[in-house]
Amino acid sequence: MKRYGTRRLGGALLALTAASGLLLTGCGGGVDGDSKVSDSSYDRGADGAPPAPDRGPGGRYDGERREGEQESREVAPEPDRLSTFALDVDTASYGYARRTLSEGRLPAPSTVRPEEFVNSFRQDYERPGGDGFTVTVDGARTEDEDWSLVRVGLATRAAEPDGERPPAALTFVVDISGSMAEPGRLDLARDSLATMTDRLRDDDSVAIVTFSDEAETVLPMTRLDGSRGEIHDAIDSLEPTDSTNLEAGVDTGYETAVEGLREGATNRVVLVSDALANTGATEADTILERIATARREHGVTLFGVGVGSDYGDALMEQLADKGDGHTVYVSDEEDAREVFCEQLPRNIELTARDAKAQVAFDPETVAEFRLVGYDNRRVADEDFRDDRVDGGEVGPGHTVTALYAVRTRSGAGGHLATATVRWLDPDSRAPHEETGDLETGGLADSVWSASRGLTVTATAAYFADALSSYDHRHSALPGAPALGELSSRADDLADRTEDEDIRGLAVAIREADRLDRSRTID
Repeated sequence: MKRYGTRRLGGALLALTAASGLLLTGCGGGVDGDSKVSDSSYDRGADGAPPAPDRGPGGRYDGERREGEQESREVAPEPDRLSTFALDVDTASYGYARRTLSEGRLPAPSTVRPEEFVNSFRQDYERPGGDGFTVTVDGARTEDEDWSLVRVGLATRAAEPDGERPPAALTFVVDISGSMAEPGRLDLARDSLATMTDRLRDDDSVAIVTFSDEAETVLPMTRLDGSRGEIHDAIDSLEPTDSTNLEAGVDTGYETAVEGLREGATNRVVLVSDALANTGATEADTILERIATARREHGVTLFGVGVGSDYGDALMEQLADKGDGHTVYVSDEEDAREVFCEQLPRNIELTARDAKAQVAFDPETVAEFRLVGYDNRRVADEDFRDDRVDGGEVGPGHTVTALYAVRTRSGAGGHLATATVRWLDPDSRAPHEETGDLETGGLADSVWSASRGLTVTATAAYFADALSSYDHRHSALPGAPALGELSSRADDLADRTEDEDIRGLAVAIREADRLDRSRTID
C-alpha cells in the first residue's frame, strides 16, 4: 500500500492527531472558545449519493445514537467537511478495560474511549529529524461497499539519550485515602516510586505530597544528588488513612511544584490516585480553577496515573485534559514498571504545546465520514489556527493515531483527504504546521491485508467500538466483524507479529466475547 508522507501547504488546510511522549530514562526492565463540533458527512451530495447504510442491531450504522453509546457515533450534516481536535495521548481507558475484563466484568460503555485503545499500540511512522511532527495518512477498504478506514498518524522525533534531556522537577501527588489500601494501589505506587527514584539522574528533583481528608507536603522539592535515602524514607512512610480530598491534594501539589519551580527544567505534577473523590470539590472544573495560574503561567503540566478496580476514570481524564497532560492506568507490577520506568520518563520533555489537528475531506471523492473517538477533544473548525484555544502537549518519542470511517462516492477517484497538525514551539511559542495527503489509489484492498500498523489500529478500534455499543456486541464501524471473529483475527495477528502487546489485545477480545456469550445465555 502506498503511503503519502509529509508536505507543507498553506491556506485553509487541516490536520490530525496526537502523540505519546517521552520523559526521563528507563527503569531497567521495560520498553521504549471550547466550542465543540461533530464530524461531517454528506447525506446526499452533488452526485446524489445515498445516505450511509443502516447499522442497526446487526452491526450496521444507522446514524442514531442509542443509550450508552458514545458521541462519536453521530454523523453531522453538510456542509462541514473538516474534522478538528486537540491532540491526546491518553491510554488509561484501554488499561482499565483490560483490568475490568480480567476480573470477569464487561466495562461500562461510558469508560470506553476508542482513541485510547488505538493509541495504546506502538506505530512505525517515520519520525522527523528535529522538533515537530511527521504526518502519515493511509487507509484500507472494508467489506462494506464504498466504506474505508482512514488512519492519520503523527510522530515526534526520537528521544535524546538520557544525559541530553533537560533536568526534571517532579511533584508526586499520592492518594493515601482508605480506598488506596486495596492491593495493587498504594503498595504498587510505593514500590514503583522507589524504583524510579533509583533511576532518576542526580540533577533531577522530586517532591512528594500526600492527601486523604487533608493534604500534606511530605517532601519539598529535593535534588536527587546526595538525597536518595531521604526520598526513599518519604516513600516508605506512605500508608493509607481516611477519605479522598482530591481537591486538597491537587491544590497542594501545584503549590509545592510552583514553590520548587526550576528554570530550565521540566516541571510536572504526577497524580497517583483511584480518583474516587468524596471530600471537598469533586468536579474537575472546580479543582482545576485552583491550579490555573501554575498551569498557564509556569507551564506545570499533569501526568495522571490511575489505579484500582474501582476507578474515577472520567474525573481523572478531565483533570489531565484540562491540566495540559494525559493519563495512564496501572493494574499490576508490569504496568507499573512500564509507566514509571518508561512512559513517565518519556513524558518529561515537551516538543510541542497546544497541538491541534485538522483533517479536510475532499467532497468530490468523499460522501461522508466520522472520527472514531476524541469526543472530549473536539475543537471548532474555525479555532484550528487560534493559538489561544487549548490543544495537547506532546513530547519526543511519541506517536499518535486518529482513525476515520469514510464512505467514498461510488466510482470516484483522486484526492481523498489532507491532514494538518499545528503546534507551538514549547520555548518560543512560535506556531508551526505540517501536512500529509491520501489519494483513493493509496487505499489498501482490505483492512486485514493492510500494513501491520493499520490492521492493529483497526482491530483496536473495532474492539473499542463494540464495547461502547449499546449491547457490547456490535461495532458501528464499517466492515466490523462480530467479537468472535475479531478474537480469531487478533489471535492470528498476535501469532504473526509475536508482539506481546497485540497478544494482550487478543486475550482481552477473547474474554469480552466469552463474557458476552455468557450474558446472552443467561
